[in-house]
Amino acid sequence: MSEANAVSAMSFEAAVAELERIVDQLEKGDVPLDKSIEIYERGEALKAHCEKLLGAAEQRIEKIRLDREGKPAGVEPLDPE
Repeated sequence: MSEANAVSAMSFEAAVAELERIVDQLEKGDVPLDKSIEIYERGEALKAHCEKLLGAAEQRIEKIRLDREGKPAGVEPLDPE
């Protein structure tokens, strides 16, 4: 499995945890330059993946229908067919 595929298969929580580890490593500054570039690029991929997952979650939340009293009345599918 390629690295890009590995990122796209991660849960939001796992991606955030790895991104936090990368930030910690980079902030410490004790990583060689070539390794810093490598983990920075992975961090960018993780960030993009997290943004994609958050966007999808926001769309699902927006699809919740409310009844006249403002209570959830049901959920519309994200991609209606």
